[in-house]
Amino acid sequence: MTVRDQDYALWLRKASGPREERSKLVVEFGGTNGGGGMGKVIFDMSMSLDGFVTGPNVRPEAPNGDGGLRLVEWAFGEDDRDRELLEGSSSSLGALIAGRRTYDLSVPWWKANGPTGAAQLPVFVLTHKAPAEAPEGGVYTFVTDGIESALEKAKAAAGDKDVAVMGGADTGRQFIEAGLVDEISVHLVPVLFGSGTRMFDHLGGEHIQLETAGVIETTAATHLRYRVRR
Repeated sequence: MTVRDQDYALWLRKASGPREERSKLVVEFGGTNGGGGMGKVIFDMSMSLDGFVTGPNVRPEAPNGDGGLRLVEWAFGEDDRDRELLEGSSSSLGALIAGRRTYDLSVPWWKANGPTGAAQLPVFVLTHKAPAEAPEGGVYTFVTDGIESALEKAKAAAGDKDVAVMGGADTGRQFIEAGLVDEISVHLVPVLFGSGTRMFDHLGGEHIQLETAGVIETTAATHLRYRVRR
């Protein structure tokens, strides 16, 4: 789940919490880690067909940018397959990592509980300097010594569950380029944005090889899951 704002928080809250046994659909999509195994590091985003993860003019009152809510409509639709994928992915999470800009834009909606609401999963925020104020009793840990440190802390907190890199786009690119991501999950929405924040620009000159782990098509989105080849 990777549109980084209050709407991402809403559907994470919708999906978090105790769940029944994973559905066949979720397992076929690439599986989720419900505990008892080694957790994965997953970068997950909703993206337009032309590669944008936000609309233009991202700002506090519109963290998705102009028209950016179109990218998360699939998470609120009536298709059971979309809901199953959302619930399966979210139930496997043990911790999240976010960039400072994502935090600043989203904390007015997240408040102390963070993007997962009552589940209160820990959120590790990458920043050069911790903010002077943060929600009292909040789930946030501010990490000032780099992405490797943030990931180490998040893995320790997650135990045998997965760590989700929420983004924004720059944070996701840093983790991918550093080879710290195990899987990339893309919810490809049938829309052309034309402008906004692109996800995969500036990844460096080296190819990053992927292998397909799962594909599920619904009317609202094509859900693509890739393993990063080492």
